[in-house]
Amino acid sequence: MEIRVYYEDTDAGGIVYYSNYLKYFERGRTEYLRERGFSVAELARRGFVFPVVHLEINYRSPALHDDLLRVETSVLHIGKSSFTLEQKVIRVIDGKLLVDGKVKLACVGPEMKLKRLPEEIIQAIEK
Repeated sequence: MEIRVYYEDTDAGGIVYYSNYLKYFERGRTEYLRERGFSVAELARRGFVFPVVHLEINYRSPALHDDLLRVETSVLHIGKSSFTLEQKVIRVIDGKLLVDGKVKLACVGPEMKLKRLPEEIIQAIEK
């Protein structure tokens, strides 16, 4: 997915504030699931919530106001009740990798207890 950097995304130095990349990652994950036929809101209504349980992030180069960024998301590992994604933020104009990371999501129910990943999700993200 693509994201434009707005003034509100930047800090006093005119670069994207570091925590905003977590929002970009979140949007990327949501769109990744949407592209595979899943609504995060609908999954939650069905009793499947996917909190982040581990995150590693590398800030390689800054993004600036008005940059167009691409968030890429791919699967690294699928477990019984969790999956790990690799995510990258790339500046579109020059293809430069700005940020990359690994995000592990657990599958939990309304009581926040681990649940098995639904088979339909496993099949969709394995492709």
